[in-house]
Amino acid sequence: MSTLYSLPSPFDLETGTVLLHEPAWARAGELRAQLLDESYGKPFVIDDGKARYLYFSVRLMQSEMSLKAPHDLALKYTQKMLAGLLFLPRPKNLLLIGLGGGSLVKFCHRRLPGTRIVAVELDADVIAFRDTFMVPPDDERLSIVHGDGAEYLAQAEKGIDLLLVDAFDKTGFAPALANREFFASAYGKLAGNGVLVINLAGDAESYAGLIATAMEVFDDQVIVTSVPEDGNHILYAFKARPFDPRWRWLHGFAKELRSRFGLDFPTFAEEMERSMKQGIARHKAQRGY
Repeated sequence: MSTLYSLPSPFDLETGTVLLHEPAWARAGELRAQLLDESYGKPFVIDDGKARYLYFSVRLMQSEMSLKAPHDLALKYTQKMLAGLLFLPRPKNLLLIGLGGGSLVKFCHRRLPGTRIVAVELDADVIAFRDTFMVPPDDERLSIVHGDGAEYLAQAEKGIDLLLVDAFDKTGFAPALANREFFASAYGKLAGNGVLVINLAGDAESYAGLIATAMEVFDDQVIVTSVPEDGNHILYAFKARPFDPRWRWLHGFAKELRSRFGLDFPTFAEEMERSMKQGIARHKAQRGY
């Protein structure tokens, strides 16, 4: 792991050690003040001895990694993002926009040995924490790319099986992705049975209208489920025509996936079926969220 600048956490609730990419001569007092008044301009990590957390500000925790199980998915929303595997259990090409602490990259790299994974991250300071979160080095199956996710997607080859979007800045969902152009690009680059999955978090205003746009581009083939534990919602958009899931079969298949991945796929399937039948995505789209 690269050398990091460390200082005791100045926060009342987030205790432990703060890890920063700063030179050894940086002044602890100045850094402490910047962290407290949220003027510190880069992501930082808090290590409490049991887990490491990636923050953009103390109000927006982006990633969590258990030090005892660094390859597990500690946050419920990351687990639910992989519910797309119910419909596409062996993706060949996976594109992730937003690296964060690398939880999804590590899990997929270990659990999906036949999958080629590219993760695109806009913030070089996030990538700089790669070793801190034990993200494996690039190899023939994994590439971490520093760049704009929307621009990368626009230039990517067609045939993406699973497109995962977990991209945030200090204000919440990355605004560059909350537009029709991005969804149209995603639709065009997905394989025939490809799935787009987006983590919706932060202030609802930052992604107002996004669900309606997804419904328009993907011809209403959208499911939205909540993640009460994390205060998030997950959006799934399906390119396959027609999208008519065999739910009874999927509930049985979910048990197989639970054994394979150790995630609660049976509950994911139940929530997705209920959301689809109740028209939750359309309801939220009509409300502008």
